[in-house]
Amino acid sequence: MTEERLFQRGTTLVRRLRLAPGEAMHWHRDPFHRVTVILSGDALAIEYRDGGEDERFPVSPGEAGWDEPSDRLHRGVNVGTEPYEEVTVFFLDHPDATPQPGEAE
Repeated sequence: MTEERLFQRGTTLVRRLRLAPGEAMHWHRDPFHRVTVILSGDALAIEYRDGGEDERFPVSPGEAGWDEPSDRLHRGVNVGTEPYEEVTVFFLDHPDATPQPGEAE
């Protein structure tokens, strides 16, 4: 997994994320609203730490989505055959906030 902060001004943070096929994000929560734009990839799964049923869905470059906050611990997994890449704009509650804190944060 490769993460890169592209821009931050105040409570607005822009991040690029890349996952190779089979690679997963760290376990995290999503406490903030965000907009995600898919740059590449063909399939993504969301796994839940609490053992809930995984969600799997196709993705394609150019898709954009608005995501609501969630305290449920989860991670994204690239289950496709192509590298997955996204750019996400996070709307934080303060400039030093961690956009996707792990279970201990």
